[in-house]
Amino acid sequence: MSRFFVLFALALCAFTLPAKAELATRDQMASMIVPPFSLGEALNDKGVYQLLNSGGAEAGFVFETEQMAALPGFSGAAINMLVTLDPDGRFLDVKLLSHNEPIFVSGLGEAPFHKFFEQYRGMSISDSLVVGTPYGRGGAGSDLVYLDGVTKATASVRIAHESLMAAALQVAREKMSGIASGPPVKPNADITDVLDWDTLVADGLVGHLYMTNAEVDALFAGSVWSDDDPEATAEPDAPFIDLWLVDIGAPAIARAVLDADGFDELQRFSEISGDDEPLLVIETARHGLVSEDFVRNTAPDRLSAEQGGFPVALRDADLFVSLSRDLPRELRNGTAMILRTDRRLGFDPTQPWELHAQIVREHGMFQPEIGIRNVVLTHSTDARFYTRPEAIKPLPAWREALLNRQSDLIPLGILLIALLAVQGAALKPLARLRNFVPLRLVILGVVTVFIGWWGQGQLSIVTVLGVIRTVWEGGNFGFLLYDPFSLAVWAAAIIGFVAWGRGLFCGWLCPFGALQEFAHYIGRALRLPQIEPSALWDARLKYVKYVLLAGMIGTVFWAPNSVDKVAEIEPFKTAITTFFLREWYYVAYAAAWLLLGTVLFKGFCRYVCPLGAFMAIGGLLRRRDWIERRAECGSPCQLCKVKCNYGAIKKTGEIDYSECFQCLDCVTIFEDPKTCVPRVLEARRASRTPPAQVAAE
Repeated sequence: MSRFFVLFALALCAFTLPAKAELATRDQMASMIVPPFSLGEALNDKGVYQLLNSGGAEAGFVFETEQMAALPGFSGAAINMLVTLDPDGRFLDVKLLSHNEPIFVSGLGEAPFHKFFEQYRGMSISDSLVVGTPYGRGGAGSDLVYLDGVTKATASVRIAHESLMAAALQVAREKMSGIASGPPVKPNADITDVLDWDTLVADGLVGHLYMTNAEVDALFAGSVWSDDDPEATAEPDAPFIDLWLVDIGAPAIARAVLDADGFDELQRFSEISGDDEPLLVIETARHGLVSEDFVRNTAPDRLSAEQGGFPVALRDADLFVSLSRDLPRELRNGTAMILRTDRRLGFDPTQPWELHAQIVREHGMFQPEIGIRNVVLTHSTDARFYTRPEAIKPLPAWREALLNRQSDLIPLGILLIALLAVQGAALKPLARLRNFVPLRLVILGVVTVFIGWWGQGQLSIVTVLGVIRTVWEGGNFGFLLYDPFSLAVWAAAIIGFVAWGRGLFCGWLCPFGALQEFAHYIGRALRLPQIEPSALWDARLKYVKYVLLAGMIGTVFWAPNSVDKVAEIEPFKTAITTFFLREWYYVAYAAAWLLLGTVLFKGFCRYVCPLGAFMAIGGLLRRRDWIERRAECGSPCQLCKVKCNYGAIKKTGEIDYSECFQCLDCVTIFEDPKTCVPRVLEARRASRTPPAQVAAE
């Protein structure tokens, strides 16, 4: 029967189509923008839009994450967010648009998830953002920026964070050309070399762009502007542009070109604007640095810069320039100014960059035609004058999850290894223990409290459905690594498939299953009448869980957004994940199963649990029949069958491993010479046989 449902599930996969994420319309996007901002034009076909300020100027970018980084959550569906970034790569806002994370849909509620995203406001995509709490060396002195997770849902928020950052960095690379991908270099204050002008020139620390009038005329040759500079025609060999460039971010270089007063003022500027790189430009010829219309503390209108094909923003530093008397006289008599650019926006003074000088000519008296030519000075500064902080790269999400849960994973690992070892090597001695039942209940208590309520390791059919959806849509299975605690329990359950079938998990590692077993013992202690369906109805009811599993698999394909709703068939989230702190109808549903468990032994596990159905199918991997049987088992002895609360023993005495929960009751009977009927009868026969006859035999 189990094999039938496997084939049925595969058939569903073959005749259904996956759901595809759809872009929000422009009107839908516009309705989500909070004034004074508004939505601008679409910038690509992935849902990236301009963000406009109240004056209609570009103020950043707006986009959905699902189109660019559709990492699957635990339901198999992506978590979609609306992100607004300013031009410098800082988060203005992050809003949750849609998701199917079961823990938030009908567990903890939406509020904690929305609150998590509020933490991004004001942070930069260049920050090393991680979800969790500091551990080890990553304490208060670390460059990592920690975001508070959500208790019981850290795995889900990690997936959301990874999706958000992946999408934001993709937009930055495409639309914000120049956002630094790592920490910027900083001037090395430890370099105390005494430098002079000649040394700076000899070491290539001074850039120089020189052009005569004739060379500039050649740039306009053949155009309407070729004869529009009479001075150039009159003195072709005279200099038109004599531009000198020195990067004075490094104190050793600045000290060589500025006098004491100028250097002190620059130091004060650097203390205030520590991320700005100051650039000294000097012009001694007729070109000049700026036009007559230039306004201080703004971008120079005749100079611009570029690095790596991306523009570099230059602004006047508005500093008084006082040059060293060691500089050549013609430079001290020239026009000088200090520009600045922000290293955080990607400018690296140690890498080649270009300073563009704009040459402008006018043709005509009224509404003249403007002709522009650009000449380029390429420059870089020796890397020894800067320090390059090691890029603080967040660990892969799965390693972050491991480190944040290592205090739980260590005792979990010990518990799982011990359980596997004892059941693998000492199953019979375990079942023979006089106090086996109390010991089993203690273990189930530890499973409920530690694995369930504390560790949040209750496995769920949601994970299975998420994997199926990921396989169908060709997604990434990385979401499984975000919850290493549950993954370890899954690993033990899969090992159990091969060694014992479904029983290891369903009988020993399921917190809700343990609660049902406790309910059974409470019912017995209260002497409540027990309900036991007839053999016929018991067999029929056991098929229900397979039908439910098949229907839930179908939901993955036909109605993927409803997976979280149909998964509420499991009361695990209510009883284990949220400690019964949910809406009353969910609490009533979970409580009803536990109350029923006082009179019907583990009714949910036996008849309804879709995860149990999956575990039974996984149990087909079992390689051996590990419960020993005697020739008398089933005929004539039916004691084990009668005592099996799960109805997992056939009349023939065979074990139905698809329904066996590994409670070991039948093993206890098998090993007890005072309880096992064949052994009791054999002992009686032996006691009646005369010793001489026994010796002769």
